[in-house]
Amino acid sequence: MLRSVLLYLSEQKRLQESILRLKLARKLSRRFVAGESLDEAIQVTRDLNARGMDVTLDHLGESVEHEDQAYQATDDYIAILERIDSEKVRTGISIKLTQIGLAIDHDLCRRNLRRIAEAARDHSRFVRIDIEGSDYVQSTLDLFHGLAEEFKNLGAAVQSYLRRTEADVRELAARGASVRVCKGAYKEPPELAFQKKREVDASYVRLLEILMGSESPLAVATHDSRMIEAAKRLMGEHSNRQAPVEFQMLYGVRRDLQARLVEEGYRMRIYVPYGTEWYPYFMRRMAERPANLLFVLRAMKGK
Repeated sequence: MLRSVLLYLSEQKRLQESILRLKLARKLSRRFVAGESLDEAIQVTRDLNARGMDVTLDHLGESVEHEDQAYQATDDYIAILERIDSEKVRTGISIKLTQIGLAIDHDLCRRNLRRIAEAARDHSRFVRIDIEGSDYVQSTLDLFHGLAEEFKNLGAAVQSYLRRTEADVRELAARGASVRVCKGAYKEPPELAFQKKREVDASYVRLLEILMGSESPLAVATHDSRMIEAAKRLMGEHSNRQAPVEFQMLYGVRRDLQARLVEEGYRMRIYVPYGTEWYPYFMRRMAERPANLLFVLRAMKGK
């Protein structure tokens, strides 16, 4: 029930406008958001690199409604790629296709994605295409498949709570695509998505089994200790696979576990979001884990 309420609130534009003006809200968001500027995100990236962790920068924003906004977001990402190249930090970028025009026009989005992919290739950087709500899953995968043969620096993401994802993963694995597996952070109806945690978890493990049995580069994106142990077991069973495997976690979530996995010798990548449009992201983090909400409530009390 709480998850549904928080996900609903994450989509309320009027509430977002009010929350963004509150100093306390901005302060609390810093647990999960590196800051509002690229300078702040670069500094966080340096700190994480120094602790043996790679990074993916996520310039927050989604669902633009006008072409000029999509072009601006594309230009922003190209500028980010140039900046991280000059700073020599170990990071790629993550993008949501609705941020570069997917909700406006498919061809517009494809052109913008190509520009970003070309710039990333020029700078030897990786681009992870994030997966969004179910309305955009097919179009996102279509765009990925359309460019992935030409741009080997592109990767896809999938969500284990969607019923369709096993079929999507089998196709991605057959093509050797780089895949990020997460559980999912949007509210979806029962006919499209598993509603019970045990079903989502079982789906997650099935996806890992398919991908571990392939030569697809794999990103295990989870903070769930049971999913991490399942991934470790499968890595042992498929020790001869050549494609890389890494764990991925979100900035500010399970920091102790992040450090422990690095100490154990596993590859770790942290998703570092930044930007002024942090409200929807912040609310989805609250919805995902009750521990996140508890942290914020304690901070509000000054504990």
